[in-house]
Amino acid sequence: MAPSDLNTPNRPKALGLGVACQERIVFISVVIPTYNRQPILEKCLRAMEQQQFPDPTPVAGYEIIVVDDGSTDGTVAWLTAETAQFPHVRLVQQDHQGPAAARNLGVHRAQGDYIVFIDSDLVVLPDFLQCHAATLVEGQARLGQRVFTYGRVINTCNFDDPTSEPYKVTDFSQAYFATGNVAIAKHWLLQAGLFDTQFTLYGWEDLELGVRLKQLGLTLIKCPDAVGYHWHPPFSLAQVPKLIDQEIQRGRMGVLFYQKHPTWDVRLMIQMTWLHRVLWGVLTLGGQLNEKTLAPLLQWLIDRGKPQLALEVARIFLNWYNVQGVYAAYAEQQRG
Repeated sequence: MAPSDLNTPNRPKALGLGVACQERIVFISVVIPTYNRQPILEKCLRAMEQQQFPDPTPVAGYEIIVVDDGSTDGTVAWLTAETAQFPHVRLVQQDHQGPAAARNLGVHRAQGDYIVFIDSDLVVLPDFLQCHAATLVEGQARLGQRVFTYGRVINTCNFDDPTSEPYKVTDFSQAYFATGNVAIAKHWLLQAGLFDTQFTLYGWEDLELGVRLKQLGLTLIKCPDAVGYHWHPPFSLAQVPKLIDQEIQRGRMGVLFYQKHPTWDVRLMIQMTWLHRVLWGVLTLGGQLNEKTLAPLLQWLIDRGKPQLALEVARIFLNWYNVQGVYAAYAEQQRG
């Protein structure tokens, strides 16, 4: 299927703002790649349609570009039938090529001066875009044009009321550029070269672009008031095989990341150091604490209503699989 774009509106004119805001008016394109996530995508889009802006505001308007990456769950048919409920949404389609290609397509189709990336399982608050825009304007006045903003992501498994989840220590992120909740001028993305579509498996395509953005001298500004609630289903043992596969894929993509940027910082990020090998080796007793031996403990925690704690315990052996995947892929790359 060739990429297509449905319901393309004209870019809105600037709102009636005061003179002081006219030089800082921004039109925002929210780019959301999606693949077989129709139920949570609906919550995501309904929240995005509820954005509110004070007067005056630096925001001239916004559009929501949903890039469907070849979904087979009826996402396209549903969204096409419900266009009246989502007036800001533009639906773009492509064959299944992964999130890097989907985000690139969204950026190319975007009419906005600024791009906001979120994932299709993120539910935001009504002041989400206003917070990003106001922080961008303030940051540019203080630091110049080479800035972008990164909002707060709170993980939740509460599908009925995702925004009720409080912020937790485990939600803290030190990522420089991650596409779960970020706002950046479109021209910086184009200058950096967009996402590398060689990252066809799980992980690292956004952080790799972040390395190139950092080389352009961009400064990250934290924007904790731009809150997004990242929904995922409650952890269960049935998810473990998929999570292990993701960690192995992330290991392979980590080696690709290191090939492109062979630095110590990247080695730390992808866990390709002796420290990580020893750490996860010790914590898993050389792999003996794994999905099989820890299954009774994980199920016990789940049965007692603590699926998030069970997931944190599972991350011990998941990190071990990731490190094993990194070194296996690196050895393969060295041989090849």
